[in-house]
Amino acid sequence: MTRMKNMLYKQLQDAGLNENEAKIYVASLELGQTSVSRIAKKSGIKRTTVYLSLENLMQKGLISAIKKDGKAHYYAEDPRNLERIMAEKKERISKMIPELLAFTNLIDRKPGTRYFEGEEGIREVLMDTLNSAEQEILTMYSESYIYDFDEKFFSEYFIPERMKKKIFTRALLPDNEQMRAISALDEASFKKSRFIAEDLFKIKIEIMIYGKDKISIISFKEKFALIIESPVIFDSFKSIFETMWAGAK
Repeated sequence: MTRMKNMLYKQLQDAGLNENEAKIYVASLELGQTSVSRIAKKSGIKRTTVYLSLENLMQKGLISAIKKDGKAHYYAEDPRNLERIMAEKKERISKMIPELLAFTNLIDRKPGTRYFEGEEGIREVLMDTLNSAEQEILTMYSESYIYDFDEKFFSEYFIPERMKKKIFTRALLPDNEQMRAISALDEASFKKSRFIAEDLFKIKIEIMIYGKDKISIISFKEKFALIIESPVIFDSFKSIFETMWAGAK
């Protein structure tokens, strides 16, 4: 139950709530119409913080309040309001994009390398690969994601989202039973795999070549990742991948 709640908290944060708001909203859903003190106890958050978070949640339309016996009682609104919040946020961002892109023309030098830490940072890098809709991702797989990362993120979110955006991927994998079993689902997930002998393919990181000039390098075990933006490096990595692809099974 705790694991499921932690996942739910993370998903609510992805939807735009902060950590305290996520915990308070879930506690309110569980408790129904209730007092601040009960919400504080259920969520494990100080009452003073609960008051502030409740105000924010009320502004977002996720919490409402009524007076009962002279005291304020709070209750969670329909979770489907989250869809409305996400739609409104997406619309606001869409309106800003043209103006933000106009500013990029004024930047003489853009950062060529970005560094990310922790599992959230790795998720951010993986999500960046999905910004290249209807293009191809070239991937050199590492088994490390199975043991050192949340594999459910791939099966329950990343792969369905990639498929929805019609992003095809070609993957190079070490040739073993586990990787063969994973590749059995390729045809249904816009993916094609080829295998390299396990004693030769000893890559402990995941490399993704995508977009027009991007390479992501992820170390699941060490919990950090890089995005490199460079046409020269992109072309070089792509050439390495295609050479390996041609010789793979």
